[in-house]
Formats: sequence, structure tokens, C-alpha cells
Amino acid sequence: MRTRREWLAIGFSAVAAAPLLAQNGPGGGNVPAVLTAEESARLLLMREEEKLAHDVYAVAGERWNVRIFPNIAQSETAHFRQVGRLLTKYNLADPAAGRAAGEFADPRMAAMYFDLTTKVAISLKDALEVGVLIEKTDIADLEVGIVEAKQADIKRVYANLLNASYNHLESFEANLELLAAA
Repeated sequence: MRTRREWLAIGFSAVAAAPLLAQNGPGGGNVPAVLTAEESARLLLMREEEKLAHDVYAVAGERWNVRIFPNIAQSETAHFRQVGRLLTKYNLADPAAGRAAGEFADPRMAAMYFDLTTKVAISLKDALEVGVLIEKTDIADLEVGIVEAKQADIKRVYANLLNASYNHLESFEANLELLAAA
């Protein structure tokens, strides 16, 4: 298993090594490159995962009034927007468009939202464990996305999101340790 530093190096070195042409599409103009099926599917998944994380953390913040949840929910909003800009650039239909909190195009995400928010309501410990689970899931999906992605801008966004997910994971784990010590 690769370390955090190794994954970030992979993401950033791929960005640095990619030619400018790959960022701007054929001919170097403003026409986006054509994405592989894997790149497209991963972008759509990441858009809904970022929405899921935000929506679950918002519920946790309302339930427990602990600063970590609204802080990380705000960060997830920024990540959601970053992925949204990629969807726009590559002309992909946004699965989150017009959907309220807790609503998802992918029924698996809707089921996950229900399960996670149900667990969030049980206890603060459970809510923090949900945060750990979400961030570990994001990390695993982003690591695959960095390897799959051919486009430098997608790799760059995924590397940034990966770094943030590691930071979020550390925060949730630290809060769990503090809670256990109390």
C-alpha cells in the first residue's frame, strides 16, 4: 500500500510531466480532450461522493454541534465545486444538478446517505466514525482516479482532493482519540 506522500507525488508528478496540449485538448486550443470511459465515470462518482460527504457532515453538524462537521462540510463544498468545474469543462451532465441535500442520481449513494445519517444520529462517536469511513472511501476512490486519469487537470484536482481527504481523516481520527480519552 502506498503512503500519502507517494500518492501525492504520483498525482503531482503526472501533472508536471503532462504536456500542455493534454490540458487544452487537440491542437492546444480551448476544446477539451475526450475523456476515457473510466475518467468520465470517476468524475461523476466523485461529484456525488463530494455531495454525499457534504450532506452527511451537514446533518452531523446539526445533530452534534461540534465544529469539525461544519468545517469539513465547507471544505467538501469547495471540492464539489472543483469537480463541477471539470464536469463543465468536459461537457458531462452533472448528476447533482437540481438535487437537494440527501438526493442523489445514483441509488447506491442515496442508500449510503440514509445509512450514514442514521448512524450519525446514534452518538458523537458514531458520527466521527462515519467521517472516518467517508474519508477512507474518498481516499481509495481518488487513488484509483489518479492512476486512471489521463488529463493533467483531473489528476491535479484529484491530488488536491486526496490531500484534503487525508487531512480530514486525521482530524476525525484525532477527535475520536480525544473523545475516547474524555
